[in-house]
Amino acid sequence: MNRAWLFPTVIAGVVATIVAVMGATITDIGPWYRSLAQPSWAPPDAAYGVGWTVIFACAALSAVNGWLAMRWNEREWLLGLFALNGFLNILWSLLFFKLHRPDWAMVEVILLWVSILGLIVFIWRRSLTGAILLLPYLMWVTFAGYLNMTIVRLNGPFS
Repeated sequence: MNRAWLFPTVIAGVVATIVAVMGATITDIGPWYRSLAQPSWAPPDAAYGVGWTVIFACAALSAVNGWLAMRWNEREWLLGLFALNGFLNILWSLLFFKLHRPDWAMVEVILLWVSILGLIVFIWRRSLTGAILLLPYLMWVTFAGYLNMTIVRLNGPFS
């Protein structure tokens, strides 16, 4: 039985969990957040945990698919792109929830979106499945960016 998938699966799962936990730890749904005007179409708070769980699971599976499909010299790029994406994911939570700067987070979400698109394009060359697994992440961040922009419009300016 070929177990080439075991090591990358464990590593991808652990890394996805670390990024998810760090983002969740930074996310504070406290008085400041509750005081923000939200659009009527904003999802309920419970939807975020479910959505991010699915997104991180798909991203981890995408990383494994990409890893197994890549040549050795391409794997460093794959790791670097996922590391950058994880950093940008955590940075958004830090800007929005800890620094209370949805305006800065609105600019940063563009970088996060571009990093997801970059991953899709990079993985697509070797693994269509790996690329497709990142589409829910791209769609969610597109929606989240629009929600972020709407929150800034309803509540700004921030300082």
